[in-house]
Amino acid sequence: MIGGFLIGSPSKAGPITFNTALPVAKGQWIFRGQYLLIRASDDPTPMDRSLTVNAAPLVLATGVTPKLALFGVVPFLDKSIDVDAAAGRQTRGASGLGDVMLVARYTVSQWDRPGETIRIAPFGGVKFPTGRHADSDRLGRLPQPLQPGSGSWDGLAGATLTWQRLDWEIDADAGYRRNGEADGFRFGDAAFADVSFQYRLLPRRLGAGVPGYLYAVLESNLVWAGRNRIGDARDPDSGGTTWNVDLGLQYVTARYILEAAVQLPAVQQLHGSALKTNYQVTAGFRVNL
Repeated sequence: MIGGFLIGSPSKAGPITFNTALPVAKGQWIFRGQYLLIRASDDPTPMDRSLTVNAAPLVLATGVTPKLALFGVVPFLDKSIDVDAAAGRQTRGASGLGDVMLVARYTVSQWDRPGETIRIAPFGGVKFPTGRHADSDRLGRLPQPLQPGSGSWDGLAGATLTWQRLDWEIDADAGYRRNGEADGFRFGDAAFADVSFQYRLLPRRLGAGVPGYLYAVLESNLVWAGRNRIGDARDPDSGGTTWNVDLGLQYVTARYILEAAVQLPAVQQLHGSALKTNYQVTAGFRVNL
């Protein structure tokens, strides 16, 4: 969820799992809601760990000027992990409000022709430590990755590109997230790059009076994450490189968008005994307020 909840025009297709450079008109308000299910149970250790994350990020976007758009992201999280222990199978977890993020995006270049537009827009943001980050259960304090919040102030910067035509659209972005320290713990910084291709399946020919459009979506997400730090020591079982491939569908109207995608790992080169992801399911909507 590094920068994947920013949104463009509600009457156009767009990426499901990351940002887009399509504009938000001045004075326009857009609301986006998503549900994410993440399952990770590929454990190389005898503990047979199984992680489940349910996330519901809510996004409100507005156009300040024809080129400047602001986004607020409010995530709600439920995290749980099952682990084999000496006393039997144990479940630990927490839920609640996560860390709120504010992001600004500014279009620096645009080329418009009949039936075609290309836009480039850098973005930058700040994540605030609004989520709880010191929860405990009967076994003691929860590990930091299971907390709803990180407790740290983090920064995000990058750029996105959109090339849109009548039948299809290509989006790409790249960026870097710098994570701060809290409670003697620091998540590793992350660099990411994404590509999305949306192709209109129905109707095959454009005409008057069509209420909606169905798009097939193919996306690719590449993430490099540094090792976490506990005090002055690096966690050897954290960080690495992950490449995911996403298959999805979007139903697009002038007022709203319905979308869903399944994300599958193509490559997971993780350090040590880091837990590998099995899949992620994303479903959501966008509506022009």
